[in-house]
Amino acid sequence: MAQPNPEKETESIDAPGDPRTDAPPIPSDHLQNACKPTILLQELCRSHKYIRTHDDSAIVERPERLRSVAIGLSGAIARLEQCIQILSSSLALTSASDDDTVKTEPQATAGDELAQALEGLTLSSPAKPISVTNVVDVIKSASKVDLATNPAVKFVHGDIDGPGYIDQFISWASESHNKIANGGSEIPEGLNQGDLYLCPESLDAVSGALGTVCEAVDLVVNGTASNKTTNPQVTDNSEQQSNDPLHAFVLIRPPGHHCGEDTPSGFCFVNNVMVAAAHAHLKHNINRVIVLDIDLHHGNGTQSIAWSINEETYRKELEHEGREDATASAIATQGPKGLKVFYGSLHDILSFPCEDGNPALIQAASTSLHGPHGQWIENQHLVEYTTDEEFYKNVYPRYLKLLDRARDFAESMCQTEEVLVFISCGFDASVHEYPSMSRHGRRVPTSFYHRFTSDICDFASTYAKGRVVSVLEGGYSLRALSSGAFAHLFGLVNPSHDVVDDSFWSVENLTKLEKVTGAKTRRSSVVPPETWLQRSVEVLAVLDPPQPKSATNRLKTAEAIPERRSTREKKKPPVETPPVSKRSTQKGATKKTDIASAPPDGIAALPSEPLNLKTEELPPSEKKVPRVILRVNPPKDLSSDS
Repeated sequence: MAQPNPEKETESIDAPGDPRTDAPPIPSDHLQNACKPTILLQELCRSHKYIRTHDDSAIVERPERLRSVAIGLSGAIARLEQCIQILSSSLALTSASDDDTVKTEPQATAGDELAQALEGLTLSSPAKPISVTNVVDVIKSASKVDLATNPAVKFVHGDIDGPGYIDQFISWASESHNKIANGGSEIPEGLNQGDLYLCPESLDAVSGALGTVCEAVDLVVNGTASNKTTNPQVTDNSEQQSNDPLHAFVLIRPPGHHCGEDTPSGFCFVNNVMVAAAHAHLKHNINRVIVLDIDLHHGNGTQSIAWSINEETYRKELEHEGREDATASAIATQGPKGLKVFYGSLHDILSFPCEDGNPALIQAASTSLHGPHGQWIENQHLVEYTTDEEFYKNVYPRYLKLLDRARDFAESMCQTEEVLVFISCGFDASVHEYPSMSRHGRRVPTSFYHRFTSDICDFASTYAKGRVVSVLEGGYSLRALSSGAFAHLFGLVNPSHDVVDDSFWSVENLTKLEKVTGAKTRRSSVVPPETWLQRSVEVLAVLDPPQPKSATNRLKTAEAIPERRSTREKKKPPVETPPVSKRSTQKGATKKTDIASAPPDGIAALPSEPLNLKTEELPPSEKKVPRVILRVNPPKDLSSDS
């Protein structure tokens, strides 16, 4: 199996030069169908922290993960702007040649172009079409949900037997500081102490994460982000509806795909993607949802919830069909259709939660069922490979089976039914992940995150009106997160495969990006960088501005939101079904750290703040501290990774 190339410290970084030499040109026909995705950030997600001790060096699911992703997104934005700038210059030269005239125009600087292109990134006003530098919308979300009353949260995590799980979770977090101060643990006995932790501010982080992912659903479904474009052929005040697909990437934590209805596990306390799916169903009448999970680890929580939802919908359909008095009028008054979910996962069957060999967990992570009993589940296992060429020739076609099965699901429905695609986007299968996290050799090349994302977007264009919501799951080393996010954003923009240069996320370029963003060395040791690196620093200063020193942990009071009943009818699945029970997840599963060491109902009416990506000062470099993962030190070349 191909291992990551060793990181090499470059002697110097090229000085800024002609941007035409920094990236390959992109033909105009390859950008006409490209999408302008929306990146949603949530500052509250930084407040979920480990507080049992002052030393969090053994904790891999940390707030610094958000900066690592932002570094990759900044590099991707800079490269995309650069490619489009080259295209714009090329088209301008061609036009001048055709007219046989030479016109001299004042040339804007790179900083001017960045400011002009991104100053209009707002939720309230129509976004501009793809232009010389306008490649993404960036939204700083202020949305939160009331965990106790939000309809979508209750739909997924509503009480089944006894006290409600969400009420218990709120109690755990609220009392965490006092319990730890008194020498106890904030995590109840019976749950994994090693891969779950809480602080009082975790409530804000989870509430903000769910609010942001629901906001992303609203943007994509309502088409209020980038699907309105100004037609140059009509008057200034007229608009036309574009057929451009709508893609969103939601940068939140903690992750969610290991959390079942009432079983927190693997860093996850609520299931972000499934709550978003429920929100789409309850608010927008989306009755068919496709979840594609590309995290290294099987999303046992998501599959369990999907199974339960499908089981309930199937039961209701059978009950209705079986009524002897099911007349036409009865059928017409049966009410809204139930939610159906396709869940497809690509994961390492040897890793968490299956590493201990628990039969129920392994069977669940290997389920392939398409239609019978109302279930639509497909699991594909990661396999080893030696070269990228071998990967795309022999391995990648196997992984595309997820899309083949999702296609079967989509084509089994009426054409009038609304579909929404989610990506549970973990980057921990990357070749750049900590070896102690991905220790069984089941990995994917960085280019996978571009290509598979692009293929998902093409699929969504056919079956889901182009609507894709990608939500951050796992990924823990700096380079795994930054390189994966870099390639993933290219996939969401979705230019043609043949114009994307894989060298953008090469080890050499990733090393340069880490240097100029303060991830590897001090600023004083960095020489003037290339144009795209300078731009990356400018963008990062806004995506991830310098963080103030955190104050003493304080419990914040969530805003009260009127309750609306939405808890679906639920019954626990029988023991023989693949969904993971609370007992099996608590006692049979390996701790994940052992592997590594207009607002919708129930969302606080807080306006989202658009980001204006203007040039700002370079943020100070992060303090480097040794990282230890369950007593297994990362390699020396990754010792400063977050």
